[in-house]
Amino acid sequence: MTITTALVYLLAAIFFILGLHFLSSPKVARRGNWMAAIGMILAVGWTVVVLYQSFTPAGIAICVAGITVGGIIGTVAARKVKMTAMPQMVALFNGVGGGAAALVAVSELLKVVGKRPDLQVGLPDVFAIIIGGISFAGSMMAFAKLQELMTGSPITFPGQHIVNGLIALAILTVAGVLLAMTGSVVLLIVLLILALTLGVMFVLPIGGADMPVVISLLNACTGLAVAASGFAFNNFALIVAGTLVGASGTLLTRLMSAAMGRSLANVLFGAVGQLQQGSAGEHSGVQGRIARSSTAEDIGMLLAYSRFVIIVPGYGLAVAQAQHALRELVDTLEKRGVEVAYAIHPVAGRMPGHMNVLLAEAHVPYEQLKELDEINGEFKRADVALVVGANDVVNPAARNSPGSDIYGMPILNADQARNVVFLKRSMRPGFAGIDNELFYDSRTIMLFGDAKESLTELVSAVKAA
Repeated sequence: MTITTALVYLLAAIFFILGLHFLSSPKVARRGNWMAAIGMILAVGWTVVVLYQSFTPAGIAICVAGITVGGIIGTVAARKVKMTAMPQMVALFNGVGGGAAALVAVSELLKVVGKRPDLQVGLPDVFAIIIGGISFAGSMMAFAKLQELMTGSPITFPGQHIVNGLIALAILTVAGVLLAMTGSVVLLIVLLILALTLGVMFVLPIGGADMPVVISLLNACTGLAVAASGFAFNNFALIVAGTLVGASGTLLTRLMSAAMGRSLANVLFGAVGQLQQGSAGEHSGVQGRIARSSTAEDIGMLLAYSRFVIIVPGYGLAVAQAQHALRELVDTLEKRGVEVAYAIHPVAGRMPGHMNVLLAEAHVPYEQLKELDEINGEFKRADVALVVGANDVVNPAARNSPGSDIYGMPILNADQARNVVFLKRSMRPGFAGIDNELFYDSRTIMLFGDAKESLTELVSAVKAA
């Protein structure tokens, strides 16, 4: 590696690190995204320049075609994707990264077919094939579940952990033979198939409620696979980029597990997300309990004469694209002298930061967004907790029901407000598939309908009050 190459890669690494730093705050996240993109352009561009002289005409054509097609697909996908589909898009892009790392490693080992690969190169390549294959297949499964191409509930069968263990043992055995004896096309194919199979089997028993944590973990795996490829190629940029992705993905996984009040082992092997028997129907719940519903006019009157209202936005707000209608309601309330705050759960909207970005689209002041620890003590003085499309993050079962799958998950204390208003389409349980006992509380009022339409009606009702 020349000094110029080392300096360019170092500059790219600095942009990556600064990008991650700025991404930690919604205020400067856009700047962080641009910095990371500049770093990637530098790394990829200079790598093409360095390797240009060794390319054949066909190689140059393939390289240009790959960059062009990939750039177009990425640009179109990023501009077209809905905010509600962001988790599955993250899963898709992450899987592509893991698959690319695995294929690059396979191509390197194909160069030494018939002889024992050098351990310094062979070990990182085999590692990249295993981890990259698992990440690719697992991410595709996560995408399919979130996109509802298949059921989001856990898919389990007797002896599943034993089967997974045997597949993992087979992977280690094949990898050991590849490294210790001889490179073989057949063994490479077998190793890749086993890694892909384990990726599928790894995600099958995980429910939709836990999928964001799994995506984050698989993202970390992709980073490790890329870093391993960097060691095999002696490429500083790949090592740094992969290590940053692996470290940040691991940290995010831990933070999300903590936000859900669950250990990572429980997330991976707990099979949470199956719809429990006896979940609520349209208006009636477990053991015949009835939820009390009302009209927009009555609820608008309640909001108009409140002193303090806490908004709890959730995934349903994103689905209805109702952030602008919500902002209009808040503006209308504030003109009447009502104090308003937004309570943001760490995993609101299925991914960290999802709700912050959604509300930023409606120009909601960042200062009004209160995190769980900051806002939970305020619910006791709130006249109304207005829950818009959220469910699991305000379910008291996480605090009061030791037998519940979400027991121990930190929640927003909406049940401590004087009145609780839910804006929902129906009485269906949340993403975790667990009935919410707060629906049937004597202080709770349900307003059924599309969130955007309901909020628009509430704005009119508050103005008329």
